[in-house]
Amino acid sequence: MVKHIVMWKLKESAHGNDKATNAKLIKKSLENLNGKIDGVVKIEVGIDFLGNGNFDVVLYSELSSREALDTYQNHPLHQATLPFIREAVTDRKAVDFEI
Repeated sequence: MVKHIVMWKLKESAHGNDKATNAKLIKKSLENLNGKIDGVVKIEVGIDFLGNGNFDVVLYSELSSREALDTYQNHPLHQATLPFIREAVTDRKAVDFEI
């Protein structure tokens, strides 16, 4: 089992939207991948509610293997989410680990 965790800080505005709107759109687009990519066991996306300088959005995902992580990262459905996310963020941190 592989855990893939990503955190993003968002720009105050991008795509003509404010930060809160983009956070919701990112959450929806990533959670929409559940059940659509082989090897993806679980995808959860959280939006920070404190707003005190923490990261704004976090992705928590479980994948069946390292190969499944590679499949996920290169899958066209995942790739389609990336331009929107990249344009909306100022910082990204990630970690991948096996359990």
